[in-house]
Amino acid sequence: MIHVAWPWIFLLLPLPYLVWRFVPVARSAGPVAVYAPFVFDIAEHAGIGGHRRQRRRWQTVLLSLIWFLLLCAAARPQWLGEPVELPETGRSLMLAVDVSGSMRTPDLDLDGTRGSRLDVVKQVAEEFLRRRTGDRLGLILFGTHAYLQAPLTFDRKTVSRLLEEAQIGIAGKQTAIGDAIGLAVKRLRKTHDREAVLILITDGANTAGSVSPRQAADLAAQAGIKIYTIGVGARQIRIRDFFGTRTINPSADLDEDTLRYIARVTGGKYFRATDRKDLEAIYRELDRLEPVKAGTRVVRPVTSLFYWPLGVAFFLSMVLSLSSVLRRGMFWTRRFRRAGP
Repeated sequence: MIHVAWPWIFLLLPLPYLVWRFVPVARSAGPVAVYAPFVFDIAEHAGIGGHRRQRRRWQTVLLSLIWFLLLCAAARPQWLGEPVELPETGRSLMLAVDVSGSMRTPDLDLDGTRGSRLDVVKQVAEEFLRRRTGDRLGLILFGTHAYLQAPLTFDRKTVSRLLEEAQIGIAGKQTAIGDAIGLAVKRLRKTHDREAVLILITDGANTAGSVSPRQAADLAAQAGIKIYTIGVGARQIRIRDFFGTRTINPSADLDEDTLRYIARVTGGKYFRATDRKDLEAIYRELDRLEPVKAGTRVVRPVTSLFYWPLGVAFFLSMVLSLSSVLRRGMFWTRRFRRAGP
C-alpha cells in the first residue's frame, strides 16, 4: 500500500501560478522599447506566433509536471508492506567462545565423525542463535586476548556468520577467561539491561589475561549480569601410540571449579558437555531458563519511493534544457546562413 508521509506538501501546488498571477513583473531601468501591436499580427500571419505560442504551451505543461513531481518527492511517498509481528524483549545476550589452540581437539561427534570442539560448538550455537528471535545478541572470541567480534544487535544472521568464520588461534593459543568476562561486563553494563546474560564456552583453564576469572565474576555479579558457563570436551578417548591403544582424558585441563564459581556467584548455572547431544540439551535448557518473551509488537516494513518522482522530474528537466539548447543552436545556424554570401 502506498502511503504519503507529508500530504500537506501538495498545498504548495498552486504556488507557481500565484507567483505568476500576483507578483508584479520586474521593470527595466533602461530605455523603454517601442510598443508595436501590429508586429504580433504580422508574425501570426507568417506562422511564427502560432509556433511560439504552441511551444510556450508545451513548456508550461512540462514545467507544471516537473513541479508536481518535485512535490510528490517532497511529500515522502512510501510503500507499506504487510503487517509483521515482532517479539519484544529486554534481554541482551552475549556469547563468549573459546578459540584457543585446545579447541582444535577432535573428541566430539560431528555428523557421525570426530570433529574439533570448535566446529561442534559452532554448529549447535548457530541453531541456538537462530531461535533467539528478538534478543539483542553479541559475540566475544577469546584466546590469549579477548575481543568483541559482534556488538549487541538484533541481526542474528550476522552474528551467526561471524561465529562460523571464527578460526582456532585467531586470538592466540592460550585462554583468557577473566578478560573475556571483563569485556562482556563492559559491553553489557552500557545497556543498563536488567536481564543481561553471558554464555561462556571453554575447554580449559585461565592461562592468560590481566584479570582472574573469579575477580571478573565478582564484577559481573555487582553489575547484575548472569553468567552460564559451559565446559566442553570428552571425558575420555582412546588413542593409538607406539605401545598400542590407551585411554586418556582430553579434558584434564578443564577448570570446572572456577566455572562453577563463576556461575554460582552470578546466579547462573554450570553445564558440562561431553558430546554434541549434551551441548544441544544444554542450549535447550538455556532456552527454558532464559525464554524469549511472548510480547509482540506489530510493524509494517517501510520502503521509500521518493526517488521515482524525483528521477522523472530530473529527466524531464534535462529534456526541457536540451530542447532549449537545440532550439537556440538552430536559430543561430539559420541566422548565420542568412548572413552568409
